Amino acid sequence: MDNVRLVGVAIAVAFLAYGFLKYGRGSWAKSDLLLALLVALGIGAVSVLPGIGDVLTSVFRLRNRGFAFLVLSNLVLFGLFFYLLGQVRASNRRNGDIVRAIARRQYEERFAPPRRAPGIGTENGKLLIIIPAYNEQDAIRGVLARVPKQLLGYDVEALVVVDGATDATEAVAIEQQFPVAAHIINRGQGDALRTGFEIARAQGADMVVNMDADGQHQPEEIERLVAPIVAGEADFVMGSRFLGHYEEAGGARHLGIVGFSRLISVLSRVRITDCTNGFRAIRGDALGRLELHEDRFSTAELILEAAKKGLRIREVPVSILRRAEGESKKPRGLGYPLGFLRVIIHTWLR
Repeated sequence: MDNVRLVGVAIAVAFLAYGFLKYGRGSWAKSDLLLALLVALGIGAVSVLPGIGDVLTSVFRLRNRGFAFLVLSNLVLFGLFFYLLGQVRASNRRNGDIVRAIARRQYEERFAPPRRAPGIGTENGKLLIIIPAYNEQDAIRGVLARVPKQLLGYDVEALVVVDGATDATEAVAIEQQFPVAAHIINRGQGDALRTGFEIARAQGADMVVNMDADGQHQPEEIERLVAPIVAGEADFVMGSRFLGHYEEAGGARHLGIVGFSRLISVLSRVRITDCTNGFRAIRGDALGRLELHEDRFSTAELILEAAKKGLRIREVPVSILRRAEGESKKPRGLGYPLGFLRVIIHTWLR
């Protein structure tokens, strides 16, 4: 065995030992160890049996063994790229866990009421409206002023989740005497909703309603969302602009929503007409069944998760108005549709 092959074997053994060491210390998951084993096996096989290159040339129909190894190495690098991308996303989720934990702790110290036991249909149950907000100081004042105090026999409370805002959104909410959970950095609407859901579960809320802080959703229509849950007819109720009123109908965005809604309808086996609408109501005791990971484009994840977990999903007509103040926080260009499609595929496959 020549020196080059010996070096290859040594690298394979070192990579294998490193993988077991990291796994034994709890730093790596089984998937990480499996990848290390595959890489070590590949390096070792090529080093001990260089004739394996002839097999590669036959598989890839190439005349040159070196070029076959080059093709294989590029495929391995391509796989490693997606693996590292997954690691980055996992690290991002861990960062989100820390940000949400800090927000919950600060909320509990400043605003948290005593815990109560959930119970749909009980007298004076609790309905918690969760309002994610990022730089909405101009619009949120009017939204909060219209939040009802009681609805269908339920006491209504609102929670503003300020997602790393750099303006006076938090100050405006507190000035109007609404509790706030504040992220120290911007994490996206998905993480803001998870913070709200975690607080709702801790407080034993019977129902939660999600609505935007920009004034496009109408607080007067909340009753439409919660009525099917109160009646025991649904667990997850979505507002649909296409069943109700849509001021900005037409255009590429309209077509995109329709297209994605049809795709999600096929994947979830539930008829959905407005998959990007964040105006929804969910039974409080169903929140713990939803496995949520996405920090952005979370509406698709919520629908598919609700369908996977067997929640009774229903749509009701609502109005979506033009934004009166500020500007949209959605990515421009292809960023939004590509990100939304990624979440659909990822949630459906997991």
